Amino acid sequence: MKQFISFVIKEAKHILRDMRTMLILFGMPVVLMLLFGFAITNDVRNVRTIVVTSQMDHQTQQAVERLSASEYFIIMQTVGTPKEAERLIRSQKADLAVVFAKDFASKHSGIQFIVDGSDPNMAQQWTLYAQQTIAVANSSLLTPNSSLLYNPQMRSAYNFVPAIMGMLLLLICAMMTSVSIVREKERGTMEVLLVSPVKPLMIIVAKMVPYLLLALLILAVILLMSATVLGVPLQGSHGWILVVSFIYILLALSLGLLISNIAQTQFVALLVSAMVLLLPTVMLSGMLFPVESMPTVLQWVSAVIPPRYYIQAMRKLMIMGVGIGEVWNEVVVLIGMTVLLLTFSLKNFKTRLS
Repeated sequence: MKQFISFVIKEAKHILRDMRTMLILFGMPVVLMLLFGFAITNDVRNVRTIVVTSQMDHQTQQAVERLSASEYFIIMQTVGTPKEAERLIRSQKADLAVVFAKDFASKHSGIQFIVDGSDPNMAQQWTLYAQQTIAVANSSLLTPNSSLLYNPQMRSAYNFVPAIMGMLLLLICAMMTSVSIVREKERGTMEVLLVSPVKPLMIIVAKMVPYLLLALLILAVILLMSATVLGVPLQGSHGWILVVSFIYILLALSLGLLISNIAQTQFVALLVSAMVLLLPTVMLSGMLFPVESMPTVLQWVSAVIPPRYYIQAMRKLMIMGVGIGEVWNEVVVLIGMTVLLLTFSLKNFKTRLS
C-alpha cells in the first residue's frame, strides 16, 4: 500500500510541476464558464423593435411601454404600416416588428409579429418574449397565459452549465490520462515501471488517481462558479450530483485508458481524443442541439455517447431538483458503460504491455 501511495504522490508531483497542464486543467473551466455564461449565449437581449400602429390609444401605449421597459427590447421607432416595418427589417435596422390592429383597444386582440427569420431559433424566442411581455400588460391578450417551469427567465446558462460539466470532465480525465500514459511509452519509462515490485494494475490506477482528484476539484469549481457568478441554482441533492459525477469521471478515466491502448505517441492520443471525444460531445450529446431534433441515424449515434446521459442527468438534478429515481435510467447506462470500458481497457492494456 505504501508503494501505491508513493506512485500516486509521484504522479501528482509530475502534474503539479507542469504549469501548462495546470493552466489547462483550471484555466479552461473558468474560461468556458465565463464564455458560455456571458458571451456565447442565446439569451434574448436588446432586440431592436418597431411598433406598427395607426393610433396610439391607451391600451396600445401601455403595451409599448411594457416592451420598452423590459430588458429584452429596444423600441427603435413607430411606423404606420407593416410595409414600412418590413422595409426596416430587410435593411437590417430592426429585428422585430409588433403590429397593433386598429381595434386593438376595444377587442384586446389583433397583434401581428414580423420577425427576422434568418435565425429561426432566435426568431421564435423573440416572438415568445414579446407575447409574454405584452400579456403582462394586459392579461386578456393571451389565453391561457404560458408558464415556464424551472427557468422562467429562459437563461441559457441553465442549459450550458451541465453541458460544460459533461464536456470538461470527459476531456480532462480521458485526454489527460491517455496522454500521461502514452508519454511514459514514448520515453520508455513505462517498461521500467512495470518491472517494479508494484503490480501493473496498481501502476495504472496510481496514474489515474491524481486526475480523479483533480476532476473532483474542477467539478467543485464549476458548481461554485455556476451558483455565485452565473446565478444558476443547484436545486437537487449535492450528494447525488457528486455520486453521478464520480461515476462519470470513472467512465472518462476508463476511456482515457482505452485511448492509450490505441495511441503510441502523444500527438496521436490528442488527435484521437479530439475526434472521438470533443466533436461528438459538442455536436451529438445534446450540449448545443436537442437530440430529439436530430435525424434518426444521428440519434442512434448519440445513444452511445456517454456525455449525453450525464448532461441529461445533471440538468434534471441541478435545474429541476429531482431525486435519484428520476435519473436512474441515465445512471444505469453510465454504470454499464463504465464497467464495459474499464474491463475492456484494463484487459487490453495488460496484454499490450506484458
